[in-house]
Amino acid sequence: MRKYLLLYILTVSFLFLYPPIIQAAEEPHVTLISSYRDLSVSQVLSISNISIRNKHNYGFYGYSTITHHYENKSINGDSVVTDHATGLMWHQSGSEKDMVWNEAKQWVKDLNNRGYAGYSDWRLPTVEEAVSLLESSKKAGALYIDGVFDVTQCGIWTGGENDTASYLDSVWSVRFSGAYGGGNVCWCYDNASNYVRPVRKLK
Repeated sequence: MRKYLLLYILTVSFLFLYPPIIQAAEEPHVTLISSYRDLSVSQVLSISNISIRNKHNYGFYGYSTITHHYENKSINGDSVVTDHATGLMWHQSGSEKDMVWNEAKQWVKDLNNRGYAGYSDWRLPTVEEAVSLLESSKKAGALYIDGVFDVTQCGIWTGGENDTASYLDSVWSVRFSGAYGGGNVCWCYDNASNYVRPVRKLK
């Protein structure tokens, strides 16, 4: 009798424990740094979840190793892309025109005042968040980004500045058109022009 009771307990325990394991396998979650940091080139080269194909003085060519789970949907008529792998919600397109960095920050502020998709906590992505969008092959025309996103934004601003003292007023950007089989992660001066693709964390 004790033998059968023990078998019953083990079976019930297995049934209770097994579903969470399956769920975890289906919904991987990668936590990316969401606070802005001033980064040097060497620090950017050490970012997690990336594969570097070629280094250069301004950054690197490469791609993200994260396996994404994108979901494109419309909220109040506004298009967003949720990444269930990273817990981030992205603006599906972003700005229609490129702009300097200060204009990009104002563009996001105006987006929040409007309440895009019902939210007012949109921001420029961190370097780590922006890099996570890079794909290992061209999936959207000539861009190293998933086809779920609009292809107008070939390069985007981040909120992270360059920490190299000799290059003040320079900011990190991620460009989805690149060479050496990957997108380009590089710093540029804040009066250069890039597009905006805002992001927010899922609650």
